[in-house]
Amino acid sequence: MRKPLVAGNWKMHGSLASATELAAAIAANSAEYTATEVLLVPPSVHIGSVANAVAASQVAVGGQNLCQQAGQGAYTGEVSGEMLKDLACRYVLVGHSERRALYGESDETVAEKAAVARSQGLTPIICIGETEAEREEDQTEAVIAKQLAAVLNSVSNAEFEGSVIAYEPVWAIGTGKTASPEQAQQVHAQIRAALANKSEALAQSTRILYGGSVKAASAAELFQQPDIDGGLVGGASLDANEFTAIIKAANERISA
Repeated sequence: MRKPLVAGNWKMHGSLASATELAAAIAANSAEYTATEVLLVPPSVHIGSVANAVAASQVAVGGQNLCQQAGQGAYTGEVSGEMLKDLACRYVLVGHSERRALYGESDETVAEKAAVARSQGLTPIICIGETEAEREEDQTEAVIAKQLAAVLNSVSNAEFEGSVIAYEPVWAIGTGKTASPEQAQQVHAQIRAALANKSEALAQSTRILYGGSVKAASAAELFQQPDIDGGLVGGASLDANEFTAIIKAANERISA
């Protein structure tokens, strides 16, 4: 069975002191849930301190974004994968819905970033998902297929292996609307089928996370779905107790 991954995306929240305190609390609370991998994704300026706060634990640290240009250069304001690696990052988000909507990242840009992340020794968490308008127009399947194909068609099986996918229904993030476990599973199954078209081995090994406003109250039912391998958690990851409850729900999927 695929090992669950629960990732906390802190977005642009927290001071240095609060980020360090939160990271330490999560590391302590999650110590007993070793069947689940825990990842913290703080703002880039806090990565080093968060990494130090969780260094004695099994909690991993990742970046929220990276430059699609490999190596160094005149890219003011950007952060390279090599820089993230220097700060003990193991993962990086690419194509988060906010990056796509607010900063115009295209499917092609996301594919480039995923490839660069892999080439620089980072595991990309590739975010895909449809907007409310696209869902209402019954375009979910087409949007997901297009976003995923941009990545899958740009790399070999070996280059993609180990990558993580996060399904973010944009319409269910911060809107008060929620996707039912059955709705989430339907899209996750579509994603796994697309992976199987590339490689059955990749389909079986790739972890697919759900990122639609995961809360402790909904986590257990979501994680019981066969193709949901954990969560990309936003606001709920800013509360150590709430986030720990989500980790526990993922852990119980393995022990069930």
